[in-house]
Amino acid sequence: MVMAALIVIAIVLGLIVLATVLRPLWASARGVALGIAGISLLSAGLLYQLLGTPQALDAAARQAPQTLEAAIEQLKTALARDPKQAEGWVLLAQAYQRTGDTGGARDAFAKAAALSADDADLQTDAAQARAMADAAHNFDAQALALLHRALQINPKHQRARWFLGVTQRQAGQNAQAAATWAPLLAQVDASTAASLRKEINVARNLAGQPPLPDAPPAAAASVLLTVKVSLDPSLAARVRLQPDAKVFVIARQVGGPPMPVAAQKHAVSELPFSASLSDADSPMPTLKLSQMTEVELVARLSATGEAMPQAGDLQSKPLRVHLPAKDAVDLVIGTP
Repeated sequence: MVMAALIVIAIVLGLIVLATVLRPLWASARGVALGIAGISLLSAGLLYQLLGTPQALDAAARQAPQTLEAAIEQLKTALARDPKQAEGWVLLAQAYQRTGDTGGARDAFAKAAALSADDADLQTDAAQARAMADAAHNFDAQALALLHRALQINPKHQRARWFLGVTQRQAGQNAQAAATWAPLLAQVDASTAASLRKEINVARNLAGQPPLPDAPPAAAASVLLTVKVSLDPSLAARVRLQPDAKVFVIARQVGGPPMPVAAQKHAVSELPFSASLSDADSPMPTLKLSQMTEVELVARLSATGEAMPQAGDLQSKPLRVHLPAKDAVDLVIGTP
């Protein structure tokens, strides 16, 4: 039963997209959301090590949790018994993120970061969690210290460097932000660097500095799959589409986190349409479509035009596709 509980916990947890922090600076940038890739889910084996043997648990704890909230309570009980398990605090923080408890996630990541002071990822996660828990999504002094610590451990840590630049922009330190972001240009691919260069130049302009020299033209990214998107005819007859509605074509890792590895946005007036997906549509420089051997494809119709899923959105049946795909994939929105 304990192992069943651990499996349930591991399955239900996942990182949600934290792009809110980036929206004020990247509203016009296409294909860039540096540093949003969070750490992957911990294995059930690590949690089993944290919880100990079944004999060490009481009768209530031996019951497999039926909900995420119940899983959180079991994990909190285990951590109260043995609080020096960084993996457990990370798992708890991810669970809090899943339930929208940003304060709980902040506190849990802080404990994990304190226990793993030499882990640049955890220092960055803790800083990001503090910003998400803040009403204005600002990075405070403690978050800033965590980012500096992450870059001290790993000067090439992309998320930490990006968030440090965001912090400096929030403080009006535009010259410092531009200087902080500049090293990232050598770490990312050409398409991401082009969008990043625009943001650096915005900061340089605000600081009274000239723009960076133009980069050489980038080669076009290879198309890895083509998608044909349409609306179910019976649905089209019943649903009245608003002009500001949008259609999102999303490719995700199979069995992975909800963060897409490629995404495009289209006006509803374009339906039906074809979309070609490549690395140019990958929102994260550290996770590209070309790195995948298989993806899950879905087309989602948002009546509000919001990228984040909303109640009432319509979508196609998710389809698994091996890459590169030779034939076009049909996605019909509204098909059960």
